[in-house]
Amino acid sequence: MANLKAGTRPPWLGLGAAVWVQIASGNAYNFPLYSHSLKSVLGFNQHQLTMLGVANDIGENVGLLPGIACNKFPPWIILSIGSFACFLGYGVLWLAVSQTVLNLPYWLLWLALCVATNSSAWLNTAVLVTNMRNFPVSRGTVAGILKGYAGLSAAVFTEIYSTILRKSSANLLMFLSFGVPILCLLMMYFVRACTPTFGADSTERGHFLFIQVSSVVLGLYVLMTTVLDPILQFSAEVSYAILVGMVVLLMAPLAIPVKMTISPSRINTPVASSDETLQGEGNAGKTEPLLASSESATYLGSFREGDDASEVAMLLAVGEGAIKKKRRPKRGEDFKFNEAIIKADFWLLFLVYFTGVGSGVTVLNNLAQIGIAQGVQNTAILLSLFSFCNFIGRLGGGVVSEYFVRSKLVPRTLWMTCTQIIMVITYLLFASAINGTLYAATALLGICYGVQFSIMIPTVSELFGLKHFGIFYNFMSLGNPLGAFLFSGLLAGYIYDTEAAKQHGLDLINSSISCTGPNCFRLTFLVLAGLCGVGSVASIILTKRIWPVYQVLYGGGSFRLPQTSNH
Repeated sequence: MANLKAGTRPPWLGLGAAVWVQIASGNAYNFPLYSHSLKSVLGFNQHQLTMLGVANDIGENVGLLPGIACNKFPPWIILSIGSFACFLGYGVLWLAVSQTVLNLPYWLLWLALCVATNSSAWLNTAVLVTNMRNFPVSRGTVAGILKGYAGLSAAVFTEIYSTILRKSSANLLMFLSFGVPILCLLMMYFVRACTPTFGADSTERGHFLFIQVSSVVLGLYVLMTTVLDPILQFSAEVSYAILVGMVVLLMAPLAIPVKMTISPSRINTPVASSDETLQGEGNAGKTEPLLASSESATYLGSFREGDDASEVAMLLAVGEGAIKKKRRPKRGEDFKFNEAIIKADFWLLFLVYFTGVGSGVTVLNNLAQIGIAQGVQNTAILLSLFSFCNFIGRLGGGVVSEYFVRSKLVPRTLWMTCTQIIMVITYLLFASAINGTLYAATALLGICYGVQFSIMIPTVSELFGLKHFGIFYNFMSLGNPLGAFLFSGLLAGYIYDTEAAKQHGLDLINSSISCTGPNCFRLTFLVLAGLCGVGSVASIILTKRIWPVYQVLYGGGSFRLPQTSNH
């Protein structure tokens, strides 16, 4: 295991650097910005284009290898691998779109896109796992912040695409080939494992609030400048000034370690090992068992999934240190992967996440074509709107779930239930194609889509532990490319090309024409609405099952780190 960096400042410096890496890890969200060039320059039809969208999502979310590697190597190695994948994959795409190299085979471009976007999995895993371990008692807040910035990255890249790159797909791919790796290489020194401090004092809460407010200001700033640009026709000087303002806002989280350097705190926060119990404010030097006797009587019956009285007595004896016995972990403790995959809660969470992000990514991959089909030519505004609302959902999901889980002991998955019900309504709104509803539906979907990420991440760490969190998180993330393959590649692309062929009377396989009108995606939206209906039911079942777990984990008003079982 890597040496831990001591002190209170390094975790915040690492979090500030992680914000930049998270923006870089959102490179996969740029697919709608250059997908039209893949279709026009290379002559692909919609089915071929949507299968490239599937490659985009497979690369972004297949992260089991980085999940395993993050337990064996320091973060800088993970970031280096991600940077190289980004350079190699986007470099090949740039050669094709710029026509520097002609007649590259379709399979090579598909593979290059997988490699390019797989950089997101390496970059994201490095910063997320490292910071979740650096801030173990604020995992919901940290997950919301980091995934929020990742969601905002599409709007940031759109700003760069519209100003410096002058809306050139070839320039964008070149920027992704060189700019993203250089940024990650600059930040890798600061993203490192630090000694975690187990305390949620007012200073820490103030620091998190500052980052959250800064991110919201950044999101509004980028959204407004993107919307106003085609209206006011900004000059080159104004565009560069706007870009500088965006960079300054991105640097805001780094103000915290700067402030800690200038005005260091004199209060020493107690440090506990990961196997000790966390007691919240006011109990810094005191260690208590995870379950007090009264809590044991109240919660253990439902929490321990059918343990009989003798097993409960054995558990309490082990917790008090009277005996040592190897046993299988319980929910809330550190699981190995083979122990987690036999749990019903693990697969229920995967199903809920799959229905939410799998349906959402189908719309995201086809957002440009959806806008054109409904008469919207400037699809960059649609992408920025989706990106900003996706960011709000990710950030807000982390904040809201953290508040209710601490104050009301409500499982985070309740918010997945609520948002997927809203997604059912949103897809029906998309299918109706009522004039003036496209932007509202896009905004609603972006928020609900973002919530899925910020809820899944802390939930899987709370149920199955942080020790192998990288593997669990990346396995759950497979729901995204699986949904993209089934509902974007196989469903949406086929329906779109079929409708386009009907409209133009052309051969379906060899046509690369566009489809217009609500029928291009109506059936797809109806299927997605039904899918989220299934996800809502599964989320209700999961929430009911894990409710007793959260009664134990947050019964004292703050997270209590369970003692790790011996295995």
